[in-house]
Order: sequence, then structure tokens, then C-alpha cells
Amino acid sequence: MRRFGTGAHVLILFNKPFNVLSQFTDRSLKASGRETLSHYVPVPHVYPAGRLDRDSEGLLLLTDDGKLQAQIADPKHKMAKTYWVQLEGAPQEDALQSLRRGVRLKDGLTQPAKARLIEEPMGLWPRNPPIRVRKSVPDSWIEMVIREGKNRQIRRMTAAVGHPCLRLIRAQIGDWRLGDLMPGDYKKLIV
Repeated sequence: MRRFGTGAHVLILFNKPFNVLSQFTDRSLKASGRETLSHYVPVPHVYPAGRLDRDSEGLLLLTDDGKLQAQIADPKHKMAKTYWVQLEGAPQEDALQSLRRGVRLKDGLTQPAKARLIEEPMGLWPRNPPIRVRKSVPDSWIEMVIREGKNRQIRRMTAAVGHPCLRLIRAQIGDWRLGDLMPGDYKKLIV
């Protein structure tokens, strides 16, 4: 990783839009037309500290500091990650308690999560394309905080308690918050 001057490093807070890969290049067979970080973050020598699925939105951190990258991304450091989750249906207290205790998935029991009902987050941007809406089924929002990172964990946990995820936005990683960054925008910090 590249170092700047007196040991200072770059940390990028990026609001990853829906349908953007959390990498700078796409070598897959579907590469043509898929957006990557290179479409949005023209800062050299930074790399994602963790991942955010292509169909998820929100805070993604990038840095040129390998130690910081590992601290953020490695589950052994147990850095809290906060998500706003739009669900199909309205979960009752027993479903939220299941999330709080941990949910058994095919790859094992998840660690307990913090989970609470919330109103739709203030200043939320419209998703493009919009989520599917079913007039006969309401939707609701919860906030979840997890400290591990199983593949598609939030989506699998909410589905396991009977409430499929319609939209997933990461709002915070550790002390770093999405704030007022709009999709595709980033903020560069020197740390």
C-alpha cells in the first residue's frame, strides 16, 4: 500500500449505489455494462475495506492503509456494521427477538444482532430501479447491527424469520457514518 508523507493514509467514505460492484475491475463474462468502483472513485492506490453486495447500497470504506483495511474487513476484529433494512411485511417482536438471539442458517448459527423497528430513514434517496411493491403486503424498516460478515448474512437472516429483504443500505461501519453522502458520492479523509 502507498504511504503519504509522515505516515498519513487516505480513507474514502463512499456511498455505493445499487448495482455497482465493490471492486475496481470486472473480469467476469458479464463485464460489459457492469459498473465498478472505477466509475465513481478516481483516487489511486485505495482498495475496499470489505465488500458490499452488488444489490446492496450504502457505506463502503476504501483505504491505502493495509492495517486499517484488515481491521475494518476482518471479522476477527468484530467491527460493528449498521444496516437499514426494508422488509416485506411487518415483523413482530418474536421475529426481532430471533434476530437478536442469532439465526440458524445453512452455514451455522449467526452471532446475535441488534435489531429494532425504525421509520423509513430521513433523506433516503430513491433506488434505481425501484423495489418491487405488492399492494397486498406492507413493507417496513428495521435497523440491524452485526459484527460478523457471512455471505449475504442480513438477507438470509431476515428471510429465515419470515421477512424477505427488499432493500439493504449500510449506514455505518464502526464510527464512520454514511451521513449525507448521496449515491455515487465520496468523502476523502486523511487518517
